[in-house]
Amino acid sequence: MSKFRKDDGKELPPISTASLPDIVFMLLFFFMVSTTMREVTLNVDIKLPEATELSKLEKKSLVSYIYVGEPKKQFQNTFGKAPRIQLNDQWADVRDINEFVIAEREAREEAEQKFMVTSLKIDENTKMGIVSNIKKELRKAAALHINYSSRKKVEL
Repeated sequence: MSKFRKDDGKELPPISTASLPDIVFMLLFFFMVSTTMREVTLNVDIKLPEATELSKLEKKSLVSYIYVGEPKKQFQNTFGKAPRIQLNDQWADVRDINEFVIAEREAREEAEQKFMVTSLKIDENTKMGIVSNIKKELRKAAALHINYSSRKKVEL
């Protein structure tokens, strides 16, 4: 029982904080490495169509995305429920696509410009008319390398 008796004359030694900065920096580096920054905030709801034959894009840094879908609930009072186009974080019309492609080209190095891909992320319930209008504008802007994003079909 002498183990559990309090010693009145002895004080507890202070807690060493020498390793505290090491722990803080380890946590900081962990979150820096494991966190990804979201590039675009989606303002449209997109449920990608299913496909069976898929291939991955090699260099995602050369991909420019065009999003088409029904506006999210908080934007439906302003824009309605009709499918809308989103380029980066901004709403756009079909005629804005040409400027978007030019700006994306200028942001890349000249050697990489010929490898640029325009990826269309379009909701599966979107009418084909808006898709063909987007394709016409991409042709006018000489953005001929087009990718359609989809999800893998689950075989049962």
